[in-house]
Amino acid sequence: MASSSPFYAHLSRLRFIKRWGLMRNAVEEDVAQHSWEVAILAHALAVIRRDVLGLPCDPNSVATRALFHDATEAITGDLPTPVKYSPAMRHASANLENEVSGEMLALLPAAVRPAIERALDHRQWPEDEARLIKTADRLAAWLKCQAELRYGNREFEQAAQQIHAKLEETMTPELRYFLDQFGAAYDLTLDSLMRSAD
Repeated sequence: MASSSPFYAHLSRLRFIKRWGLMRNAVEEDVAQHSWEVAILAHALAVIRRDVLGLPCDPNSVATRALFHDATEAITGDLPTPVKYSPAMRHASANLENEVSGEMLALLPAAVRPAIERALDHRQWPEDEARLIKTADRLAAWLKCQAELRYGNREFEQAAQQIHAKLEETMTPELRYFLDQFGAAYDLTLDSLMRSAD
């Protein structure tokens, strides 16, 4: 019997890795949930880029890469933002991510490795897709902050302000369209969402 690869078993454990570990959360979020949300948002931004703005883009490729954007956290865990983006740690965390990515890819059978490598290895992402995924990642973080604030959790006030400022600083036509068309609905209750569908 051929030896079994633990690659997908590692990915399945993303649901056990909590995000926002240095902050009190009203609603816990794990890396698997976050990855799904980033993939949905990145796909939306890519569809807007292609179908609204008329620019070349492959939403399925963007969504697939977004699903894998934090895959290495199955091994490293979630590094909190203040740690990950401190000047001393930025280079080290990028190197760690590249090393872990290589180790994870080595767990795959050779036949499927190239396809997964194109999705998992950030260095292979086309620049325009990487930007859409980064925007979706920031947008997901901001939406999380907004939800926490709606739950009365002031712990997320500063993070919300910082992330919103970064979104404004890096505003794209895709993001502007998404916020204009879909953003307000995130503030609605379930009853209001259901009524707006009637």
